[in-house]
Amino acid sequence: MMLDIYKNIVSSKNTRHIALLLDPDKQNIVNLEYVLDLANKSSVSFILVGGSLVNTDIDEFIRSIKLHTDLPVILFPGSALQFSSNADAILLLSLISGRNPEFLIGNHVQVAYRLKQSGIEIIPTGYLLIESGGSSSVQYMSNTLPIPSNKIEIAAATALAGEQLGLKMIYLEAGSGAKNHVPIELIRLVKKEISIPLIVGGGLKTVDQINAVFAAGANVVVLGNGIENNPELLKQI
Repeated sequence: MMLDIYKNIVSSKNTRHIALLLDPDKQNIVNLEYVLDLANKSSVSFILVGGSLVNTDIDEFIRSIKLHTDLPVILFPGSALQFSSNADAILLLSLISGRNPEFLIGNHVQVAYRLKQSGIEIIPTGYLLIESGGSSSVQYMSNTLPIPSNKIEIAAATALAGEQLGLKMIYLEAGSGAKNHVPIELIRLVKKEISIPLIVGGGLKTVDQINAVFAAGANVVVLGNGIENNPELLKQI
């Protein structure tokens, strides 16, 4: 059965969605089953799958996920290589905070026909990397600079430009294992300027931080390293 994940997000703009990000290279089967069991019992809405560098078989990884949960599985690809038709949808990311053409359009061309043939839901998403107090894997792998965290007007203008280009969501990313999450005032200004759903991820380790990000206007909060280091956080949400 085809899911309409984007429609669900848009139609519930006032609902707070939690997305659990799973990096295939950082999960073994025992830990995966445990984390997914916690996710099933919590308020997690979606499972995101991806990473900056993935060596694991993504097809098999997603099959393993679907053995233990009915939650929608959405690809969060670090490159064109991270594609699987076993997923329910893909965040088709365009790294609009950078100027590397491979991550603006190049990878998309490589996977375009496979996406069309797969029939999975495609959600075009503007991806903004925000400086978080240290160099991130995304910054290194994409060969782009993040937007300085104190340049909130630049972030807001970039997000607005993404919406004007026809992107359907904006993703503010502090980076995997970020020292600091995306600043609240930056989230608030971006939310003020755009009318499409806003996703925020990176550096979120506590319920108070998650609530603050939601209060600033995020429609979806992504938890990755915070859950890897403390799976019990899912029980607190």
